[in-house]
Amino acid sequence: MPVIVISGQPGCGSSTTAKLLAKKLRLKHFSVGDYNKSHVRKGRETEKSIVMWKTRKGASKKFHIDSDALAKEYAKKGNIVIDGKLQIKLAKGFYDFSVWLKAPKKVRAERYARRDKITLKEAEKKLREKEKLERKNWLRIYGFNYFSQQEEADLVLDTADKKPEKVVEIIIRKLRARGLVE
Repeated sequence: MPVIVISGQPGCGSSTTAKLLAKKLRLKHFSVGDYNKSHVRKGRETEKSIVMWKTRKGASKKFHIDSDALAKEYAKKGNIVIDGKLQIKLAKGFYDFSVWLKAPKKVRAERYARRDKITLKEAEKKLREKEKLERKNWLRIYGFNYFSQQEEADLVLDTADKKPEKVVEIIIRKLRARGLVE
């Protein structure tokens, strides 16, 4: 009943990786970010995150504590891949393996530009704004800089020069080495 947590910097591919990994391993998938963004009705992917943080509900401590508690409830049931920016720290003790994904800012901004069909300049601005909102608010709510989770992860991968399928392949190889999957 493996529980795998995928986290990382915005735009590094954590959601894409988690979905692909869950599909490949035939596990359930839960995304804290998708759950949180589902409370915002319109906008492109990155814009939804920014808008969510600017709403009263999205900036509230209760909203985030509740959505992170929901991720823990899913983890307790097992057989799942959870992606969430804080899950390495917050779900500690509930997962078997954690992954932190990272990439240079320029690469992450280029990914946002492609995905959201915006200019690179707009994407760089959105990335800066999203990161600033996340870091400031999660520090206020939880008392830690979420980038520090890299130090606690079982596996840290730079995704700059890797396609999502390659990232998943590397993770599966590590999971097999630990005897967590066949």
